[in-house]
Amino acid sequence: MPHPISRRAFLATATASVVHAAAAPPAPYGAIPSQRQLRWHELESTAFLHFSVNTFTGKEWGYGDEDPNIFDPVAFDADAIVSALADAGMRGAILTAKHHDGFCLWPTRTTDHSVRNSSWLAGKGDVVRSLADACRRQNLGFGVYLSPWDRNNARYGRPEYIDIYRAQLTELLTDYGPIFEVWHDGANGGDGFYGGAREKRTIDKRTYYDWPKTWDLIRKLQPNAVIFSDVGPDIRWVGNERGIAGDPCWATYDPVGADGGSASPGDVREKDSPIGQRHASHWLPAECDVSIRPGWFWHASENVEVKPAAQLIRLYYNSVGRGSNLLLNVPPNREGLLSPEDLASLKAFGQYRRATFVRNLAAGAKAVASNVRGAFGPQNLLDGRSDTYWAAEDAIREADVAFDLDRETSFNVIRVCEAIRFGQRIDAIAVDRWTGSAWEQLAAATSIGPRRLIRLASPVTASRVRLRVTQASASPAVSEFALFVEP
Repeated sequence: MPHPISRRAFLATATASVVHAAAAPPAPYGAIPSQRQLRWHELESTAFLHFSVNTFTGKEWGYGDEDPNIFDPVAFDADAIVSALADAGMRGAILTAKHHDGFCLWPTRTTDHSVRNSSWLAGKGDVVRSLADACRRQNLGFGVYLSPWDRNNARYGRPEYIDIYRAQLTELLTDYGPIFEVWHDGANGGDGFYGGAREKRTIDKRTYYDWPKTWDLIRKLQPNAVIFSDVGPDIRWVGNERGIAGDPCWATYDPVGADGGSASPGDVREKDSPIGQRHASHWLPAECDVSIRPGWFWHASENVEVKPAAQLIRLYYNSVGRGSNLLLNVPPNREGLLSPEDLASLKAFGQYRRATFVRNLAAGAKAVASNVRGAFGPQNLLDGRSDTYWAAEDAIREADVAFDLDRETSFNVIRVCEAIRFGQRIDAIAVDRWTGSAWEQLAAATSIGPRRLIRLASPVTASRVRLRVTQASASPAVSEFALFVEP
């Protein structure tokens, strides 16, 4: 509908454009997400909890020779931590159940370097249990980080350590309920305590861990969990620790090693990770990890360097808004609580998100599409459901939907979501407003995927807006169009 002359004509066109002929859903295009990946996409933002002996030693990477008694969070309150995360809009939390120091936050049967040998709660404490239970009470997903590098274990670097590592994974994935994500970083050996050897140990990072067999174990024990690493197999690292996705950021990706050969955790060509690859053969979306502080573990000296809410909001738009998920680290302090500085930023971040996204200002609009595939009409864009969508016919690569908002409406945030179960089909979009005599372009974007958030520099006012798919590799299938205004 290039030039509507009146609202009456617009509504007449809307009525006439409804197509009742039956049509099948579009055929998937390229790589498509699994059900576990679809669930992960809906989370949008989750929290990282870096917590260990490092919290008490002031280090980022513990050496592995720590006295377990140093771990003594006297006021640890899992419910208080998780409540603050939920209030900020987080939908899951991932705990560093074991960092490189090898100290385990659960009473594992695999090593003495754990809470079982700590004076905290007389050796009866279990951080993993407490946080897993608190997440369930708050309806948040619970995930685990288990470092493959262990600077404490005497067997690290030898074949038998892999059995120990998998035994630790088995404990975490069988004793603590549903796990939504299992997180593997790329640390691959170096100097450490190693049971008193105090030496440097190197491993072949491509073969030592035998990752495919470990991932098979995770699939067996927690089939609904996504697995994160530099190379997936479900979720990829975004290639930086700044919380920023590339623009574009394609959900499809075929990882390549730093030397151009095969890739593995800790060995990937990092320049590819932020953007991904259009038309790659794997659905491997990016996760953007970043800490609310300069470091990953809590340090008193960083209390004055906590990221303010305005910075967290920018990170949200540069990660979630580009189709990735945001993994925000909020480390507990030595008391076992989130510090007041972190809580203040989280609270303001949550208030912003609730105030901004409470209502889709386009929800009651009348919609007219330039092309409709059977019953998959444009009103599906406005029903608040992720399982419905507007779709165009197979031959269509450019299409538009115009929305009559019924009244002049101010907005400065636009959200567009593809129906990604049919693949990432759209290459570029534009959004226009009607000035009374012509369409004026407000914004344009490339990759859409699970969501694209466009934040305008300032609010604009319009009674009609239009979404244009300006380039596509397959017929468009879009599940949502929404307008919001920041408080």
